Amino acid sequence: MKVVYNREDDVLMVEVLPEAPIDHAEQVGSLIVHFSPDEQLVLLEILQASKFLSTMIEAGLRGQAEIAPLSS
Repeated sequence: MKVVYNREDDVLMVEVLPEAPIDHAEQVGSLIVHFSPDEQLVLLEILQASKFLSTMIEAGLRGQAEIAPLSS
């Protein structure tokens, strides 16, 4: 697994299967999930990453169990 942050674009990329080919992607709010031809998670992109991470940290400190996805 590889994690890369692009500060200029504020995008956090998590490569789960870096060697697998990407077949298609689906976007939900600020998350883009890339899948292989056999539907395995290959890459996760988090747009507006600083906002997303701030929300996650705040929710964790408050003890919230569920967090709604951010809209783009």
